Amino acid sequence: MRVKSGTMTRQGAKALVLVAAIALAGCQPLYENHGYVPPADQLAGVQVGKTTRDELDGMIGRPSSSGVLAGSGWYYVQSRWRTYGAFAPKEVDRQVVAISFDGKGVVSDVARYGLDHGEVVTLSRRVTESNIKGIGIVRQLMGSFGRISPDQALGHNDK
Repeated sequence: MRVKSGTMTRQGAKALVLVAAIALAGCQPLYENHGYVPPADQLAGVQVGKTTRDELDGMIGRPSSSGVLAGSGWYYVQSRWRTYGAFAPKEVDRQVVAISFDGKGVVSDVARYGLDHGEVVTLSRRVTESNIKGIGIVRQLMGSFGRISPDQALGHNDK
């Protein structure tokens, strides 16, 4: 059976186009959005010194984050992440709306921050290690028996 040379060239060209299309599809960025920030038209209705926390709840809803101190503020955070193929995701946009309240629950400030207003801070938790050397408390106690004399244990120090 003879195969025409033109047919092989067309099949090779189709395969090459298919491989190129797959390679280009893998290079397309994927975007993910996390969080929520109220749109500007909703925030325009918030009046500093007049709008209360309860009114704000009905206008734009409660955020997922609030201040550490009770009633100190509400924080709306939205991030946009871009991923290329197997590379680690990169944050390309962040919006933070911080709404502060006075002691009576009235809005005292509305501020908007973006990714350009700061830098990403990695939070670390300060946790006391319970097992520093890899041994348990009972083993630590048993290991100290030979190093403490009875006089030291009873607090007698005749020296």
